[in-house]
Amino acid sequence: MGALVLACGDSAGHGRWTSLTQRDDVEVRAVPSNPARPDVDPLLKDLSGRRLAVLGTDADLAAVVLRVLRKELVDEITVGFVPVGDSWVADLWGLPPDTGKAIEVALRGDVDPIPLIRDDAGGVLVGLGRIGPTRGVAYCDDTTALRGGVSGIEVTPDPSGRNGLIVRVIRRGLLGKRVTEFRGRAFQLGSLPVNPVKDGVTHPRPTQRWTWYRHTSDLRVARGVI
Repeated sequence: MGALVLACGDSAGHGRWTSLTQRDDVEVRAVPSNPARPDVDPLLKDLSGRRLAVLGTDADLAAVVLRVLRKELVDEITVGFVPVGDSWVADLWGLPPDTGKAIEVALRGDVDPIPLIRDDAGGVLVGLGRIGPTRGVAYCDDTTALRGGVSGIEVTPDPSGRNGLIVRVIRRGLLGKRVTEFRGRAFQLGSLPVNPVKDGVTHPRPTQRWTWYRHTSDLRVARGVI
């Protein structure tokens, strides 16, 4: 079946990926950090059933997954990931810390569904979303998750697949940090102006309303035992 590997940014010179260019079933392409439509879309046309693997940061992976979503290929493409640096996705997907093993999982691991989380600004969330501190009202599905001030809000996809997302509302006071967790298909916030952070990338404009929600199709990810 083979694989197309997108080596993002500085990771393009990674020695382990470079060695893969000698394999007939693996094609390695260097793309910029946070690759955009011109970098990714032409390559998606030529996948022909091959697996898509990303070497880079969580933000790089999110940028590639966004293009997969925009091209309506979520149900067709299996995505593998080899993280560079700290990664929430690695923890959520249960990827091995050893780079060599992570590569093998990305290329040949079993396929599992992971909820694909979208936002109302046209983006996706594959790892960790952060908001706050702020003050406002928030809901996880029909449950009130916040009314008033908060130190921070964290949102991740639910790796079990039972829910779309996991929301952690964080409050800090005299008695320390208190975290309240919610699970559901969607999270909606109305608050003082905030700049949400998605997979390490800060939203460029302040907003008073923000929504994360589960896409109708799950992302097909390579994270199982090889």
